[in-house]
Parts: sequence; structure tokens; C-alpha cells
Amino acid sequence: MHNRKNRSLLMLRSAAATVLLLSGSALAAAPKKAVSAPAWTRVPDAVTQHSMLLDGKRLAYTARAGTIVVRGAGRKPLATMFYTAYTRNGENPNRRAITFLYNGGPGSSTIWLRMGSWGPIRAAIAANGGITAPPPYHLVSNPDTLLDTTDLVFVDMPASGYGRIWPGADAKKVFGSDNDVKMFAQFIERYLTKFNRWNSPRFLYGESYGTPRTAMLVNYLQNHAVSIDGIVLQSSILNYNLAATDIYGGADTDDWQYVFDFATEAATAWYYHAVPGANPNLNAYMQQVKRFAMGPYREALNSGASLAPAAYASMVTQLSHYLAIPASYIRHSNLRIPAQRYIAEFRRSQGKTEGIYDSRYQLYTLDRAEMQPALEASDASIDSAFYSMSNVYLRNDLHYVTPLRYRMGAYSTIAKSGPWNFMHDGWLPLNTAPDLARAMTYNPHLRVFSANGYFDSVTPWLATVYTLEHLQLAPALQSHITYGFYPSGHMIYLNVAAFGDFHAQLERWYRSILARRR
Repeated sequence: MHNRKNRSLLMLRSAAATVLLLSGSALAAAPKKAVSAPAWTRVPDAVTQHSMLLDGKRLAYTARAGTIVVRGAGRKPLATMFYTAYTRNGENPNRRAITFLYNGGPGSSTIWLRMGSWGPIRAAIAANGGITAPPPYHLVSNPDTLLDTTDLVFVDMPASGYGRIWPGADAKKVFGSDNDVKMFAQFIERYLTKFNRWNSPRFLYGESYGTPRTAMLVNYLQNHAVSIDGIVLQSSILNYNLAATDIYGGADTDDWQYVFDFATEAATAWYYHAVPGANPNLNAYMQQVKRFAMGPYREALNSGASLAPAAYASMVTQLSHYLAIPASYIRHSNLRIPAQRYIAEFRRSQGKTEGIYDSRYQLYTLDRAEMQPALEASDASIDSAFYSMSNVYLRNDLHYVTPLRYRMGAYSTIAKSGPWNFMHDGWLPLNTAPDLARAMTYNPHLRVFSANGYFDSVTPWLATVYTLEHLQLAPALQSHITYGFYPSGHMIYLNVAAFGDFHAQLERWYRSILARRR
């Protein structure tokens, strides 16, 4: 998946005892040759005490930064997975919820969620889609932390963050969709065991590729006797059959991708006040857009070459109105506007381009004739601030001391071992919607929160709605899915105003679930 967020893994090779042939047929074991493991395998966890003011009350918590070893056949170490955990002091672990959070990629660390979302601190960035200036940067207390409701464990995938592949281990046994799920499941079980959290209410939170990981992971865990109370799917891509071919190579979506892309493109035009007479209420306007996309627009695309000339001309006019791009461009594109081409075209005359991850962000273009953006505007705003403040925070505030460099992603390690294997249960393209449906059916208490940014072209909100409305669940189980839609992009928390609404809705969701568990 086209996503820059990454993770890392490490592995250990056990020393083999050598056997020497002594006099005649007598055998004697030679002394084992000492093999010194790298220094990073011996870095201890860092545990620190903190407090913050939240809604006028003092909240005391423990922060732990460390690694957990995940193992393969014969319990041989495969990798280390780095994590930061925040646990509220003085709580009963049998009643206190715990949430495991991770980003996507596949290959990304969880720097984005750790430094931008629900933890007790976050990195300060420019407001309203602005480009954050170079350092010095700042950490700020996070009034939208979820730590008052749930303990939080931010998990970096193997070979990202301060995690590494263990020396001598086979990275092919770590990377790939099915292997990845086993690594995360093992991490969660080891964490629950190490910290005596087996009776805590349990939640999973995945962003981007973290959402198909979550669909597979919740199903895998529950099939191995580890029930889950709730999952949060932020910016979802559960079924690659519905993905955009210009972002996810190899997808074969017929014309559905243009329907789903259209809804986000129309939201972008709305944001820049480019649509005359548009409803000023974004949620209401998006419902209008949805009806048009799933109705007249989809029907026109279905008609193909049989679409009557008058109907074709009418559709060109309507698309030009919704998307605020020239009718001639729409005709040349045969009514089909991929997300990246739209972003390149929308402000071409002004020499600007928007972010694919979040179209509230803008940069100037170097090539006004480009067919897709050469630069990602949201990256330009947050990457340096998040990376710099992550290094400051983990080393100076949490006192995690290691000789390693923090890796924002595991992409170079993945590339060395071969491309990520997206095959799941023997099938391609990756489709994890059946996993989610099975998990919700097997555990009828499981609740799902689907969080979506209207300005996200990487995982369009309408594709998520379509997927979740076609799980073929029993009606009583379909009602267990809660939706949140926000005037933000892929990383909803980058819009601070929208993030406050997200926090309020998500906290109500948590509390409604936990109230049933009392």
C-alpha cells in the first residue's frame, strides 16, 4: 500500500554445539563457541513516571518503552518489536481497558499515531493544513488523549522503530500479510502475559494498512481463544479488489474506483469553495455526493459505449460542476478521473497541487504538466516534526537509550528480503472483509468503529462504507458498526478541530462498550 509509515524486526540465531570425533567411535561435545549478540538485543526497557492535567484533573501514568521478541519454529527469535505503553496509575487491570495501536504501510512504524494521535503528548504542527516550519519543534500536552479511558500500547511492526530482524533470522518468515498477523498476535499475547493483562477489556486500533491487519488479526486472535471487545478502523482499505489502480498497483476494480474516488474529489472541491451553491454543511453535502456517485454516475459508467450522447454530455456537465475542473478534461478522460490525476488537474492553472493523503495541504508544482503529484504535501508538513520530536521524546523524556537509529519504516529491510507478500489464505488480491465478517459473527459482542477523513484519496471514505455495508452480516450484527466522518484526511488527527470531534465520538463508543462489561 502506498503509505510511508513503517515498522521494524529483529531475529536471533542460536549457537550450534560442535561435535568432534574423538578416538575410535567415541564422541565428545566440544565447548560451545560463545556468540556475542549485538548490543541492541540487551537494551533494557525504560520505565518512567509522568502526570498531566486533563479536564482540570491530575492524571498520573507510567510510560514504558521497550521491545518484545517474537519467535518462529522451535522458539527461535525472529525479530524484536518496539513499543511505547502508557498505563494509568492506580487502576484495576481486570477492569481497565487496553488498546494496541499501529500504523500501516505495510512497512510503517507507528510514529504517526504515537506522535500525533491519542497519547498524552503530541508533536505541534501547523494548523489548518499549513506547512510546518523547520525546527525548533515542540511537544505539547494532548487534551484529546484517550488515556483517561484506556491504557495505550503503540506497536512498531518488525524492522521499524527500534525493532530489528534478529541476526541470522529469515526475514521472509516475518514479512507478508499472513506472517505479519502472526507477529502481531504473538506480540499481543506476550504483552498480556508479561504485564498480567489477560483479563483486561481488549481493543485493537489500526490505521491505513493497519486496518486489513486488524481484520485479519481480530479473526486470528479469536480463533486462538483471545477475544476482543472492540476494534477501530481508521482510514480503511479492507478489500484491495475495490482499490484505486493508480495508488495500489495490481488492483482490478472495473469502474468502482472512479465512483469511490469521485466522492473524495468532490469533498476537495468543496473544501476550496470551488463548487457554486454547494451545501455549506459538509456531512449533508457528502450524502448528496454519495447519492449521485452510487446512482447516476455509476449507471453512466456501467453503460459504457452504449451511453447515449445526450446522457454523456449531461454527465460531463455534472462532473465538471462537482469537481470544479474543465469539461474538456472530463471528456478526454471518458468520465473516469483517478484520484492522483484529479489532484494534479484541480489547481493546475494556479501552479499548485494538493496532498493525496490529505487534500487540505498544498504545495507549488515544479511541472505544471504533470499527470500526478510529484510531491506529497502532507508529508512536507509533518515528517520532519514527527521524526525529530520522536527522537527527542523517546530518548530525553522516556529515557530509552539504544545504539540504534529510529526507523520510520521497514521498507529497506523488506526490499532486501523481496517484496511484501500480500497473499492471504492463498488468495490475491488481498481481501480481509471476510475475516472481519467471521470475527463479528464468531464474537457477537465485538464492536467496530470506522473512522474516515473526507479529504483522503488513499483510502476513500465511500469505498469503506461500501465494503462495510456488504459484509453479509446478520442485521443485528451490522448495527455493531459505528461510523465517524471528519473534515480531515488519512491521518484524521492532523486537523485539531476535527480531532476533538473524533475524540468525543470515540470516547462515547469506548464507554458504551465498557459499560456492558461491568
